[in-house]
Amino acid sequence: MGQRTSGVTTSEQVPPAGTTAAPAPWRAGWLGSALGGIVAVVLTLGVAELISTLGRWIGLLGASSSPFVALGQTFIQFTPEWLKELAIRTFGEHDKDALTAGMALTLLIVAIGIGLLNRRSPRLALGVTALLVLVAGAAVVSRPGADVLDLLPLVVGAIAGVTFLILLARRSLVQDPDSAPLETPSSTASSTASSAGGTDRRRFFRLVGIGAIIGVAAGSLARLVPSAAEVADSRRRISLPTPADDQNIDVDALTLDVAGLTPFVTASSDFYRVDTAFTVPNLTTDEWSLRIHGAVDREITISFDDLLAMPAVQRMITLTCVSNEVGGKLAGNARWLGVRLADVLAMAGPQDGADCLLSTSVDGFTVTTPLAAVTDGRDALLAYAMNGEPLLVEHGFPVRMVVPGLYGYVSATKWVVDLEVTRFADVTAYWTERGWAPQAPIKTASRIDVPAGFAQLTAGSVAVAGMAWAQHRGLRAVQVQIDDGPWQDATLSGEAGIDSWRQWSYPWTATEPGIHTIRCRAIDADGTVQTDAVQGVMPDGSTGLDSRQVTVKA
Repeated sequence: MGQRTSGVTTSEQVPPAGTTAAPAPWRAGWLGSALGGIVAVVLTLGVAELISTLGRWIGLLGASSSPFVALGQTFIQFTPEWLKELAIRTFGEHDKDALTAGMALTLLIVAIGIGLLNRRSPRLALGVTALLVLVAGAAVVSRPGADVLDLLPLVVGAIAGVTFLILLARRSLVQDPDSAPLETPSSTASSTASSAGGTDRRRFFRLVGIGAIIGVAAGSLARLVPSAAEVADSRRRISLPTPADDQNIDVDALTLDVAGLTPFVTASSDFYRVDTAFTVPNLTTDEWSLRIHGAVDREITISFDDLLAMPAVQRMITLTCVSNEVGGKLAGNARWLGVRLADVLAMAGPQDGADCLLSTSVDGFTVTTPLAAVTDGRDALLAYAMNGEPLLVEHGFPVRMVVPGLYGYVSATKWVVDLEVTRFADVTAYWTERGWAPQAPIKTASRIDVPAGFAQLTAGSVAVAGMAWAQHRGLRAVQVQIDDGPWQDATLSGEAGIDSWRQWSYPWTATEPGIHTIRCRAIDADGTVQTDAVQGVMPDGSTGLDSRQVTVKA
């Protein structure tokens, strides 16, 4: 056996006569395995989202039954405050889009990892998958109002994904590279080569294709199930009442004619949106109700029809986000139609000693509002319409809170379904638990809209204009400073009320070539001048003066 011939092959290495070594069974490469992992995750999420949507549609499951939404909401809940503020400053009202993209990228990386593990060690891949399912399950059951039944979509989706991975591992044949080659009769060598080199490859990619089609189809069907369509239909069917109490504001008479100046009324579609909802809740008017309880004489629950039957009030109110930086755009002005919040609370009878109203959104988000701010006579509303139309879904349809004079995080609960009369000493809310101030009146502010920063200006008359607000106090004046010169009074637009912003403009005669700095400041109705002390948005809103540098050309 050890005897050598003229070649280097021993008798042990030569296949017996009439036989030939079969090629090693085909195994998926790195790219194929990664693709398989991606399809497994797509299949899992697609099936889970379809089951979740169907369950919500028939009333069997809650909003938290969507694993993707639950993971997104949990991520928002545990995201550090500095990262949330960075997202708002960087992406503004598109912060949810950025979050969605980040989650999609994370899931893509995880899916590729599972696919590559499944190539080498299917058992380890299944173990990692099971761990991820447990994490997603914990996110689902941790959402407010969730129960064990809400795990059903995740379980069904996970079964689909795991089954796919097992089938994929069986299609991708693995042979130990150190083992001896398989020997088959020469008469079957051709067919074996076809099986090892072609049939399994075709089966593998056929399975991947089928999994991708099912996953994408399930996800697409989830978006077509009538839940969103029913909400849209519910919104269309609302017949808004004629307000018994309306300011009857002539907007044209309150508008300054300056190109580039922010409109006095913000279009509903352009109104800023900053909230913690990973996806917009879908709630019809028939499903909506408002429970009022806590330190009250009687607990009550009112329906949307009950709300429409009450005297309607329409008011022009400016809302501002506490995350609005000096000169920022996270403020908007709209006509809000609804019912006085004080009248609704009076039906329940708040008891002495209560100083806080804890409001809860349908997605579990909470807000603490000073009870005095909704009962002191100001136009605090349970609003169901905005600029003459029912609320847009992303702005709180069917019903939201609007309390003038307070930053949104302590006043403007969207999709509100629960009001508890209580005390600040006994409760906290989503943002106050994270270090934001429980009392947050909006600070006097002003900003420059035109000219733009670093604008190249032609010498002559230059319109300097912008917006200013001091909600629930009103404005007395806005002043402009050029470089280090004296403060000069600007022209204010007409006033819609102390709860609404105002436009302002100042004609600057720019004659000296070079770089110039423009600043503005507002003075509220009490005579208090907007502070120039610089403060960030934490814990109760930014302060400082907005400024622009421009160049006057020679």
